[in-house]
Parts: sequence; C-alpha cells; structure tokens
Amino acid sequence: DGCGHTVLGPESGTLASINYPQTSPNSTVCEWEIRVKPGQRVQLKFGDFDIDDSDSCHSSYLRVHNGIGSTRTEIGKYCGFGFQMDGLITSKSNEVTVQFMSGIHTSGRGFLAAYSTTDKSDLITCLDNASHFSEPEFNKYCPAGCVIPFADISGTIPHGYRDSSSLCMAGVHAGVVSNTLGGQINVVISKGIPYYEGSLANNVTSKVGPLSTSLFTFKTSGCYGTLGMESGVIPDSQITASSVLEWSDQTGQVNTWKPENARLKRPGPPWAAFVSDEHQWLQIDLNKEKRITGIITTGSTLAEYYYYVSAYRILYSDDAQKWTVYREPGIDKDKVFQGNTELYQEVRNNFIPPIIARFFRINPLKWHQKIAMKVELLGCQFSIGRAPKITMLPPPPPPQNNDKNDDFSDDFIHSVKTSLQTDKTTFTPEIKNTTVTPSVTKDVALAAVLVPVLVMVFTTLILILVCAWHWRNRKKKTEGTYDLPYWDRAGWWKGMKQFLPTKSAEHEETPVRYSSSEISHLRPREVPTMLQTESAEYAQPLVGGIVGTLHQRSTFKPEEGKEASYADLDPYNSPVQEVYHAYAEPLPITGPEYATPIIMDMSSHPSTPLGVPSISTFKAAGNQAPPLVGTYNKLLSRTDSASSAQALYDTPKGQLGPGAADELVYQVPQSVAHSTGSKDE
Repeated sequence: DGCGHTVLGPESGTLASINYPQTSPNSTVCEWEIRVKPGQRVQLKFGDFDIDDSDSCHSSYLRVHNGIGSTRTEIGKYCGFGFQMDGLITSKSNEVTVQFMSGIHTSGRGFLAAYSTTDKSDLITCLDNASHFSEPEFNKYCPAGCVIPFADISGTIPHGYRDSSSLCMAGVHAGVVSNTLGGQINVVISKGIPYYEGSLANNVTSKVGPLSTSLFTFKTSGCYGTLGMESGVIPDSQITASSVLEWSDQTGQVNTWKPENARLKRPGPPWAAFVSDEHQWLQIDLNKEKRITGIITTGSTLAEYYYYVSAYRILYSDDAQKWTVYREPGIDKDKVFQGNTELYQEVRNNFIPPIIARFFRINPLKWHQKIAMKVELLGCQFSIGRAPKITMLPPPPPPQNNDKNDDFSDDFIHSVKTSLQTDKTTFTPEIKNTTVTPSVTKDVALAAVLVPVLVMVFTTLILILVCAWHWRNRKKKTEGTYDLPYWDRAGWWKGMKQFLPTKSAEHEETPVRYSSSEISHLRPREVPTMLQTESAEYAQPLVGGIVGTLHQRSTFKPEEGKEASYADLDPYNSPVQEVYHAYAEPLPITGPEYATPIIMDMSSHPSTPLGVPSISTFKAAGNQAPPLVGTYNKLLSRTDSASSAQALYDTPKGQLGPGAADELVYQVPQSVAHSTGSKDE
C-alpha cells in the first residue's frame, strides 16, 4: 500500500512513493520489479529523496536489489532528509527490485526516481526543468511516465515553454516524446516572453504563465504541417462519414451538417452524425500515403449547439477495406485519445510513432449530447518505410444507447475496448520508435563547410587578379613609349613589323637613317615627284615623299644609344635625350625633322653649268664637302658607324653654326631639268 505514481515501460519508467510530494503515511510498503530486455542493464536516477533517518534507516528506507525474487542481492540501502544522490545506481543484470519501507515518522516526502537501460547516458527525471541546465542547447533522455499530477507547465508550441516547466512533461505536451515510451528531446534555450498561453495536448494541460527571463523549445523533424482540411487541399469528395445529421429548424429550413463541414477554423456548422453511437466515423482520403503525426479537434463551435467529442479512437488503411486500430508500441490495447472538454477549444493529439496511411478514420467513443466535430490533420509527405499494422474486422453493432454521460471513466473505456477484442488480432506490432529527434541533415553540414571554402577561394582569386593588374601597370611604366614586350623582339618579328601602323605625330621622334640603296630601288618616274618641294631657305626633309613609298619595306633598325631630339626653341640644336625603340619605323609626314639632303627650286638662284660639280649642302667632317657625282646627287647619307650619336645639321647661309671657327660654305644644288633617265654612280 505504499506505491505511488508508477509507469514501468520496456526501456524506461518512473516510480514514486505514495502521496508524493506530500508526507508519506506511516507503516506502508511498496516493491517494484523492473525488467528490461535480456543483455541490457538497468540504471536508476533519483529526482527527489526525502526519507526519515531518525532511526538510522531501520524502519524507513529505500533498498535496491540486483535481480528479482529469492536470488536477488542487495545493491544498497538509503535514507535521509534531502539526500542528494548525483550519480546513478546501476544493476548487474536486466532485472532490478526496488523496495520502499515507511515506518513511524512525522515528516518526509518520500522519493521520485526514474530508470532506463544503461545505453541512455543522458537520463533525466520528470522533475528536471530548463533552469537546471546552463547550456543554450542540449539533448536529454526523458523516461516514460512523466505526465504527473504534481508537476505543471506553461506555454505551448511553437511559442515555447516557460523555463520553470518540467522538460519531459513539456516534451509530452509538444508531441516530441510519448508518455508511455519516453524518448530523446533536443532542447533549445532562448529569451523569455511576457505571456505564455495555455492549451490541452496529449492529455497534458498547459497553464497560462507570466513573464520569465528565458524559455525553451524543442527541435523536431519538422513533420507537423497541416495536410489540407482547413486550406481546402483535400477536396469535399474525399471527406466522408458514416451518417449525416439533417434536421429542420422552426422556419422549416433543412440543415445538413455534412462531412465536408468538418474543416478546422471554417465558419459555420461542423460535421455531425445522425446517430450517436460507437460505430460512427469520419473518414478522410489523403489521395496517397502520408506520414500523419497528429490531429487537432474542436467541437461544434456554435454556442447554441453545445456538441463535442470527448474521446475517440483512430483507424487507418491503405485501401479503405482493411482497417488498423492505432496502438502504442508494446501496448496490446487500442489507444484512446482524449478529445475536447468544450465546444471551442482546440485539442491536439500526436501519434508516436507516426501513422503511414492514405485513409484515416476517427471513431468517436464518448461525446456530449451529439457527435459533432471539426478536425485538421498534421504531418508531411511519406518518404520512408512504414511500420507493420494490425488487421481487424468490423465489431458487431452494440445495442443502441444515446444516453451517454460526460464522465470519462476507465470502466467505460475498458468495456468498449473489451467488446472490440473478440474480432481482431491481439499480437503486438513491432513498430520502431521514431520519437528520437533527428540530427542535423548532411546537406546543412555540407553547406556549413562549403560556404567558407568558396568564400576563401573567391577572395584568393580576386587578390591574385589585383596583384597581376598592379604588376602589369608597373611594367608598362618602366617600358618606353614604343618598347615592345620581350617576345616581340625575336628575329621573326623583323619581317612582320611592316604591318605595324605609323606612329602619330604627337609622339617624340628620333632621327632615322636610310640606306641609299633604298632610293635606288625606286622607279625613275617616282624620283622627281618625291623630290619636288617648295623653295626654302633651309633644307627640308625628304621623309614625307619617301614614307609614302618605303614605309612598308623598311626593315632598318635605328642606331642604339643616345639620339638627338628637338627642342622647343632651336629645332637644329637640342640636348641629347635617351629614347629607346625596338625597331625603326618611318617618320610621319607632318612635324619638324632633322636636316636631310634638300632639293631647291632654282628659280631664285643663278644657274650653274652642268659640267661644274655641285657643292653639298651638308657640312662634312674636316671641312670637306662630299662630292656629288652625276645628274642627281645622293639623297641620303648613311652613317655606318654604330657608335655615332651626333647628327650634322645644315646651317642657314651667312650664319655661323656650331663650328664657328671653320668657314662654312653653302651651295644650292644645280638647277637641272627633271630627267627620268639618270642613274646613280
């Protein structure tokens, strides 16, 4: 007579002394025999321990034994007020006996303990709440039997639960663990909210709660979406019922509460059965197999019709012919779900493990006045193998009895379940427990690794491109205006540079020397045309005429080293500048040039006999003018020495040039008729 709250599951459970958490009565005794699967061991954890130790554990104590029966051996004997046992008591076999003895005492709450198999290393008790743990996220194992009358919770999903709420009891309310089986919970702590709503779910009532500093929620598989009753995804033709209530009001209007009215949160009347008995049902065709994880129900939602269903069973099928009654794993009795307690409130029940089926039936067992309800199904698409099912035949119709009262007594439920046992199989389905919270998917983990790697790769590429751009700009600055890359300086390029365009006149230029052999290749008819020019006081360049004919054939490389360039004030006497060129190119037509052989219009000069040799307009080294042979003089002079870096310039008549010490003699060329038959000698 000393046994209190007790739930002994196949893998875990909860046990407490009588009258806990109040003072246990005197002279009481209780003994629990715990068995788990062979090959496993049992671990015991105390959530609270308060037993009188005034007589040194002689008359009041808790004793734990290995084994059951006469062969059992004692593990330990415990007593004490506020006794703290942080560790676990572990058995040596799969059987344990727990014995509680209460003698004469005046105080002491007794004890509450939880047990599980030893593979559940993170076992907690039904009394643990979120404030007992400092981690922002953690996993724990809840034992079976944590729906206890002396614990309470505040809040609901998805908003969260107050931090003072029992973790395991809130887990049952949220539908992540089963009170019959227990299971793993994944808890996340976050900032509290000012107000916590209350609701009824899975036979657990959550109370309204005030502000708290923190709250907790649960990580789940996410398979809790609505399946289409409220939204209309499920069409009216797929909602059927055993019967439909039709009646006429005082005005003579016929009211029909059809099955398609059973959509949650839809205004208007609900579905109602014409006859109120245990054989009525509401059927929903999901069109294909779905994973069904829960159901939400309400009453009529019409104040003038106070109808609702307070208890029901669930059946499911693949073909709408053979039906299976929902049972919890390890339990050989049909699961009876708590329904509504009034016509407005939404009540949720979860299926652990989920139901995998296409056809879904609700079979009311208890109701108020009439069977009437609105529903919504929770779940998601089916993607994994389903559990085995139990087949049953339709039960024989019991005698009609419409005078049901509202008391949800165990005797009534037992009588209903007993009447159904005759025509159905009684073996227990081995359904895998799916209440364990799934871990983070591989896709999320892969994305967490790939995203930083991709960011680093792209950053590295950008840095390489920026460095290459800066290096290229610096290299360009170190090269000359007409310098070419190193690979352009190969020998084969010398034959290709004729295709390069001529340089613009704006660029700085250097003297270019041409061989006289280039002129000899011209046709005789072209020479006079090139040599015609305006009368000038100073020598004019011949490049303008030569470029038009020779620029595509020029393959001469200019002399390396320092070349003379122009100055702004004196185009014939300028400082030396270093200009580097890869290859010589023809000079542009326009712009100032260096002194070259000139041809003058002889209209303003006296004639010279043909037999008299002309004097060159060039100043030669050693004050010697080079002789001119033949009718036409050599037009260009070539400096064969590669080391020559200075050019000899012409000087106006009557003016002293740079070599003032020597006499400068200038002579204009002879005035001759343009002949096309002359040849150079």
